[in-house]
Amino acid sequence: LEVLKQLTTNSPSTANVSLNLIAVLPAKTSTASQEIQSAFKPHVNLSHCIFREAFNEPASSYIIKSESSGSRTIVNYNELPEITVDEFTQIAGNLTNPSWFHFEGRIPDITLSCIQYLRQQYPSATISVEVEKPGREGLQNLAAEADIVFYSKSWAQGNGYQTAEECVQKESTLTRKASLLCCTWGQGGAVAFETKTQSLVHSPAYSAANFRVIDPIGAGDTFIAGMLYALICRRNEWSLSQKLGFANRLAGMKVSQEGFSGL
Repeated sequence: LEVLKQLTTNSPSTANVSLNLIAVLPAKTSTASQEIQSAFKPHVNLSHCIFREAFNEPASSYIIKSESSGSRTIVNYNELPEITVDEFTQIAGNLTNPSWFHFEGRIPDITLSCIQYLRQQYPSATISVEVEKPGREGLQNLAAEADIVFYSKSWAQGNGYQTAEECVQKESTLTRKASLLCCTWGQGGAVAFETKTQSLVHSPAYSAANFRVIDPIGAGDTFIAGMLYALICRRNEWSLSQKLGFANRLAGMKVSQEGFSGL
């Protein structure tokens, strides 16, 4: 969302784009929630967030990196009760003409019910989902209900795919509602598969003079933000190849720096 905020804020083609976050946060007066609001306002509408007043800590990930080997250990912490289907439908039902919903796919059973609600309430809205974590049950059910699906390399390999191309082409037979499937493959670049035309596009990994990997954390999220921007804000201006290339380049730029600022 931080990357998407940057892209829409700095582009004249996004005058009619409104970013809204539906998420569970700790108490509204907590330091964490105040920092989140300060980081995103006024460019992202946070009025639809659910504040758990009995909690003060947000969902967090702590990343420990070994200086000698470069290996990473990720420790996740989340004491916040997840959003319920009833909470989501109450919020979504009060939105004004929403055109796009994107889901991370962290809690597939709840997310699936939310998507099914949206299909009835907003049949013309586009729904995209991220399929990332290998072994997480229910992700393919989400993909089957989505219009656009983003697959990670780790999920694809965990399901027996040897290449990004193989992943999107075979998964297209299981995602009948999807119009576009994307899969990132690290140094192998990324691919996008348009189901209607059976068009397969590949973009090589980003490369530049003196390029080196600094911080790969969040590269996949950055790619998705780039694709969402391209699909929503450059829908008729850019070809699929241009959209994919933009998102892939953006992810590469993120890898070459610490954090997300200035992308």
